Amino acid sequence: MAVKKKLAPFFENIAESGAACLVTMVQGNLLLVGVSHWITASQTGLVAGTVAATAITLAKTDNRLILAGILGVSTAIVDYFVHPGMIGEGAATEAIITGLGAAVLSYVVGTILIKIRQTREAIVARRPGSGADLDRELVIDHKDCE
Repeated sequence: MAVKKKLAPFFENIAESGAACLVTMVQGNLLLVGVSHWITASQTGLVAGTVAATAITLAKTDNRLILAGILGVSTAIVDYFVHPGMIGEGAATEAIITGLGAAVLSYVVGTILIKIRQTREAIVARRPGSGADLDRELVIDHKDCE
């Protein structure tokens, strides 16, 4: 379970970076997505996700904005070098848009996942036989003895 918990953010970074790259390449029209788009987005996602995961590990922070910013900057830089931009006048325009997309996606998805985990933990804590119930039973039993 500990390995899964440590690897999950790494795979989330790869997926968020790759998804942002894929959507930006086709300028939002997912009907245009082809094999070459998937390959390019996978390359960007894998490299940017790895760079971001390494930087986040070294930064030792849980701040959602900082995590999203690191992924966004990593994605923009990697996207710039992986393939030429097709949006705007400069070659960096598409990379910047992709980085912003990855940052927003990271922040939103991360926030949603945190809420889901908190809800799941609250449900587990309320289940019969959980530690919370045992504590309550001990308090009730203690009061009955008085």
